[in-house]
Amino acid sequence: MGVAGDAAFPFWGDKQMNRLTRALIALVVVLAFASIAAAQNARVSGQVLDRDGKPWVGITVALKSDSGRNYTLKTDKDGKFTQIGLSVGLYTFTLTSQENGLNYSEQHQLSADADNNITINFKDILAKQAAANPDQQKAAQDQANKFKDMQTHFLAGRAALDDWDTVHKQLATASADQRGPIQDKLTADSKTAVTELQMAEQGVQPKDVKNHAVVWSNLGQAYDRANQPQDAVDAYQKAIDLQPNASFYDNQSTALATLAVGESDPKVAQQKLTDAGADCDKAGTLDPTPGAAKACWKNIGIILSNKGDLKDAIPPLQKATQADPKDAQAWFLLGSAYTGTIDSKQEGDKMTYIIPPGTSDAYQKCVDADPNGPYAAQCKSMIDTLATMAGGDATSVGVRKKKKS
Repeated sequence: MGVAGDAAFPFWGDKQMNRLTRALIALVVVLAFASIAAAQNARVSGQVLDRDGKPWVGITVALKSDSGRNYTLKTDKDGKFTQIGLSVGLYTFTLTSQENGLNYSEQHQLSADADNNITINFKDILAKQAAANPDQQKAAQDQANKFKDMQTHFLAGRAALDDWDTVHKQLATASADQRGPIQDKLTADSKTAVTELQMAEQGVQPKDVKNHAVVWSNLGQAYDRANQPQDAVDAYQKAIDLQPNASFYDNQSTALATLAVGESDPKVAQQKLTDAGADCDKAGTLDPTPGAAKACWKNIGIILSNKGDLKDAIPPLQKATQADPKDAQAWFLLGSAYTGTIDSKQEGDKMTYIIPPGTSDAYQKCVDADPNGPYAAQCKSMIDTLATMAGGDATSVGVRKKKKS
């Protein structure tokens, strides 16, 4: 027969019961900590190997448990990673690398009281994928081969452009008998550059916008050097359509200016110069630094000046000096363009020169911008010459020009 109440424990008083209660609480706490410890006694050690089976350094390894806990690691110089204090369970391992275009995941069960060693070998992974999907692997290999061929042609075209630039510098100091062979080398380099870059463009993948734009812009440079300005304009436009860039607009403006000076129709020539100027404005918008817009406008001015079109060279050179007032060369070129448009008229026995406003000022600013630079002496000399011309020249026989006091 059962006994109710405290009669079941006739020899236990309140003190004994309190001790029992404290002991039970302590036991519960110990068991709780033991349970926590048991839940976090897993660790993982791993290594990531690349496509050649070599340690892959700097790969981000993200661990996510089935309970939602996350850990992020990086592989060391040996491609290894380690994480302790994990709870047991199923984990998703995600490996990423923006530089290498890597984004790969696989799952692993981590056990308690075990040294979980995991090796992720991409050489083996790719081999298995190739065996399972031969057609897909062949397509991927074909794409890789095309990209490699594209790179080969691009580098060959780029090397030809660089050689053209090096050889072209020799023209400045070449003797008359050396100029012919140098010109032949320039022609050969430009043809090689055009051919190689055309082949490179054919090898770029349709969705590879960035490389398409880069190849088209370099092809535009090759056409420039091959004296094919219209082809250059078209190539730069393709690059611009794909990925607008200040340098693309800059280069296209130069090609348009070259077309303008070779155009027989004045209206067409003026339109091309207008388009060239619009390109400079767009280049300046994309790259607001003074150097970008200045270079664009100055190049147009140089092309027009070299072709003897000094009147049309003045506006772009004015823009160049506005973009960078400290450019001594731009001020010198502007002063030279003004000087080339000086007119004269006969007034009685004196020849009077009509000097455009701003001519002397341009030369003075050339000196101010770089007093000891390569253009300073010429600019100072022109200031003195213009001062002399301002007095006019006596043209009657026997009349001597008065000296200025």
